[in-house]
Amino acid sequence: MVKAIRFYETGGPEVLKYEDVAVGEPGPGQARVRHSYIALNFIDIYFRTGRYPLALPEGAGSGLGSDAVGVVEAVGPGVDYLQPGDRVGYLIGPQGAYSQARVMPAEVLIPLPDGISDRTAATLMMKGMTAQYLFRQVYPLKGGETILYHAAAGGVGLIACQWARALGVTMIGTVSTDEKAEIAKANGCAHTIVTSRENIVERVKEITNGKGVPVVYDSVGKDTLMDSLDCLQPRGHFVSNGTSSGSVVVDSQLLAQKGSIWMTRPAMVHYIHPRAHMLDMARELFDHVLAGDIVSEPQQTFALADAAEAHRALESRKTTGSTVLVP
Repeated sequence: MVKAIRFYETGGPEVLKYEDVAVGEPGPGQARVRHSYIALNFIDIYFRTGRYPLALPEGAGSGLGSDAVGVVEAVGPGVDYLQPGDRVGYLIGPQGAYSQARVMPAEVLIPLPDGISDRTAATLMMKGMTAQYLFRQVYPLKGGETILYHAAAGGVGLIACQWARALGVTMIGTVSTDEKAEIAKANGCAHTIVTSRENIVERVKEITNGKGVPVVYDSVGKDTLMDSLDCLQPRGHFVSNGTSSGSVVVDSQLLAQKGSIWMTRPAMVHYIHPRAHMLDMARELFDHVLAGDIVSEPQQTFALADAAEAHRALESRKTTGSTVLVP
């Protein structure tokens, strides 16, 4: 038996229960992983609250979390690319990362290179790979662009700040406080907009000499939609990569009125397959970390048993950067 977080109904942080669960031996194509760190992501809140549907079998409940690092304890038949003792991380697969150990599909496990600690890797799997696919696949940045990125002091945001700097991209980042603005700037964000006291559209037009930006990465959603569209150049790209303030509903006629805007709502699962491609994505990310272009460490740490408290902190926007749970 191991300890894990489970929930039996959707709702607030109080629905998260710290319980004993059984972990068996890995079957064909599987591996058992003992976790060292578990990452907290905003998508976990979407599952907990029911915004993203998740099956909750009566009496059995569900695990939570899709992002963790640890060591392989055992592998099942047919797994010849991993062995016990390998350090690995993952960001996709069945929910259930909020646990001391679990059995996983081996194909989603990513070997961790020497030189990157488990603690650092825990901030990179979902968040770093998200920055990779946003900047290198959804709207491939080549260098020289000026972009708008919302929530620049968040877990993905601080990695994005550093990645933009490494690419030679001028990043304009929105933040909620002056303290978060300083953190974003320290991580490479060229310009910050403090949304509690500054007008996003006016500041973007000022910074870009009235031209606007070719792409906006918007993880906030409902509250920033119109500002995002108004900051774009004609035929610009609106990348809706999150909805922390509420869902985005856009009439296609509005996209035409705002300048024939391209809109996409990307999901990691459609950019990360097949396994060889996932490993290439991870390699690019890890190379930046090993080169010193990206420095990432957890800014908040909670015990696994205190997962509900960690959710409250994230939802109240009291956190900066990455938050991890320690089993």
